Amino acid sequence: MTPAILFITVFAILFGLAIGSFLNVVAYRVPAGIPLRRESRCPQCDTGIRWWQNVPVVSWLALRGRCASCGQRISPRYPIIEALTAVLFALVALGLMLPHPTPGMLTDAGFWGILITLAVFAGLSVALTLIDLDVKRLPDAIVLPGWGAIVVLLLVTTLVAHLDWWPFLRALIGGAALFLFYCLIRLISPRGMGGGDVKLAGLVGTVLGWFGWGALAFGAFAAFLLGGIFGGILLLTGRAKRRSAIPFGPWIIAGAWVGIVVGEPIGRWYLGFMS
Repeated sequence: MTPAILFITVFAILFGLAIGSFLNVVAYRVPAGIPLRRESRCPQCDTGIRWWQNVPVVSWLALRGRCASCGQRISPRYPIIEALTAVLFALVALGLMLPHPTPGMLTDAGFWGILITLAVFAGLSVALTLIDLDVKRLPDAIVLPGWGAIVVLLLVTTLVAHLDWWPFLRALIGGAALFLFYCLIRLISPRGMGGGDVKLAGLVGTVLGWFGWGALAFGAFAAFLLGGIFGGILLLTGRAKRRSAIPFGPWIIAGAWVGIVVGEPIGRWYLGFMS
């Protein structure tokens, strides 16, 4: 591992820990309508949480998972999400660097643009997955600004790095196509698809479209495949019924990451096989 790769990976881990701590706040406060700027306090004794009690993972371990003032138990979900976000950020960085390591990565505007875009998408993925699992909805307050941020980041990356315009245009087409596809599903089966899923599909389609048609097609397919498998397992184990509401947002997101990682290679393999 080169010094540049090591530096960016360590930075991604530390940054991911900090973002993971913030995402815990977002996942709790946004659905509840609590302002994000409000000081963090213990829900039991209402004592303000000091900065040294809010260091990702470390503070939870040092406090043994309890409030320093009243001893109220703090859910292990908080350090788990912080650690998982750090791992996800590190994997994103390594996934971009290892296949094509170059000495000039640290000064490559295109590399940093895509890294930041994927980091933003990773943060959105964590927050929206937690919220959908908790309250079974995807807030417009996160999805729509997130979609806009992805479009702006891809546009700025294209301009600053002097990239070809086709990937950006393909991203816009991909976002519109997946949005309209989910709109059609919602029109056919309103109870089977939520409005938040439709908007999230547009965001996901924009990201996948940037990486290619193979990523878009396979990422969209993978969402239904993974969601169908999970739903089938719940039915077989008796943990859900045919009319049970199962959050689909996490599977749209999971399918997107599958599409980003393996969509294009599988697409090329399929075209080669067919020819």
